[in-house]
Amino acid sequence: MAEGANVSERFIIALDQGTTSSRALLVDKAGRVRATVQNEFPQIYPQPGWVEHDPRDILATQLGALTELLVSNNLSAADIDSLAITNQRETTIVWDRETGQPVYNAIVWQCRRTAPQMEEMAADEQLTQTIVEKTGLVPDAYFSASKIKWILDNVEGAREAAEAGRLAFGTVDTWLLWTLTRGAVHATDPTNASRTLLFNIHTMEWDPFLLELFGIPASMLPEVRPSAGFFGETATDALVPGVPICGIAGDQQAALFGQCCFSPGQAKNTYGTGCFLLMHTGTTPCRSSHNLITTIAASAPGAPGPEYALEGSVFMGGALMQWIRDGLGLLEDVAESSAIARSVPDNGGVVIVPAFTGMGAPYWDGAARGIICGLTRGTTSAHIVRAALEALAFQVHDLVRAMEADAPLPLSVLNVDGGASANDFLMQFQSDVLRCRLHRPQNCETTAMGAAYLAGLATGFWESTAELEALRSGDDVYHPGLEDARHAVLLERWNRAVGRCLYRP
Repeated sequence: MAEGANVSERFIIALDQGTTSSRALLVDKAGRVRATVQNEFPQIYPQPGWVEHDPRDILATQLGALTELLVSNNLSAADIDSLAITNQRETTIVWDRETGQPVYNAIVWQCRRTAPQMEEMAADEQLTQTIVEKTGLVPDAYFSASKIKWILDNVEGAREAAEAGRLAFGTVDTWLLWTLTRGAVHATDPTNASRTLLFNIHTMEWDPFLLELFGIPASMLPEVRPSAGFFGETATDALVPGVPICGIAGDQQAALFGQCCFSPGQAKNTYGTGCFLLMHTGTTPCRSSHNLITTIAASAPGAPGPEYALEGSVFMGGALMQWIRDGLGLLEDVAESSAIARSVPDNGGVVIVPAFTGMGAPYWDGAARGIICGLTRGTTSAHIVRAALEALAFQVHDLVRAMEADAPLPLSVLNVDGGASANDFLMQFQSDVLRCRLHRPQNCETTAMGAAYLAGLATGFWESTAELEALRSGDDVYHPGLEDARHAVLLERWNRAVGRCLYRP
């Protein structure tokens, strides 16, 4: 049993399958993570722009983490209420139904091999409009559809096998579910389905037009079941047989749920290598006019219908601070940045726009390039470090304002997680710029917790979302405190700097 557990205590195990590692987390009824096991696995780069994973590495590391968690905590099936799964989204796996073996490596969400074909598709404005209306997404190599098509078109015998009904497609959640149930269940949830470019987010079904457009047989696709519902049981020959699998959600939607963003207008931002901002918009999908994505949000049991979210991303989040450290040598450790930023009273007029690979939403200018402006003889490394942290906050500000305009819903609280959310200077400045409260939970495992919450609500481990909200105590709360005049000056400088870096033919 887990340390400090009593003999009658039961747990939820959340499997968190990410882009670089697989983790298993033991969650108790108080919403605490009692134990964690993590295994990294190799990244495969066959050629520039291509990114793959071996699906067997995903399985080995994920099942290995689960096994170690069970053994090290002396757990049996009787100790486990349910299993939950959260996963890297869009990553595509195709396997043989009879043998259970993949026909090709997993094509990772980051992979750009199909970009030329998708750019050609996106150039057709009428087709793009149709795709956006059906899926909430734009035609892009990021999503799963073109990856499936590539496998069918480039792996010998794959298309014939698919048309004969022998091949199955799944995002990583489906691959894990298939394996855990020994092939008894081929299913996914709406949050993952909505990232394939094949799922109609209004009818909540696979879309025949899109399947024909990409040349994908419907027989390959998994059944779509509610995120908080019963997906099956672990196989009878598993280490813990007969355990229900009851919660599945893609990582960013799982984090939204894990942050207890259950109502319209509630939002979370994950500060990672980039930043992922999601705002719950309720039961009506909001079409964005600011280059944001409309996607499915995970729902609690008993929801009257599908719930939706707006999603936007910042390309350069923590990666900007890594560049400040490694590229410019201004930091030995990114953790020092908060104290260094506070060592000067302001940014000294310095503004950084980190458009190293273009600007994401709401600008979507791939030709934009980064700039540092406002340098004087009085500029120090501390000013540049501070300006870099402020750039993260300004980019999130622009996403939030775009979401507020699209929804339209005001943001009163932003829930934060991810590595850079530990930076106290950044969190306070983010609150100042957004002019709203920030809540940083004591338990930063929001992605895994979201999946666990979905499973626990489905089984009755927790009775309601209100009970989940009550588990959240001890959040760090940041309140805005920037004067109006200073707020206006900082935003005006940021907007001018952005204008200078955008591409103008």
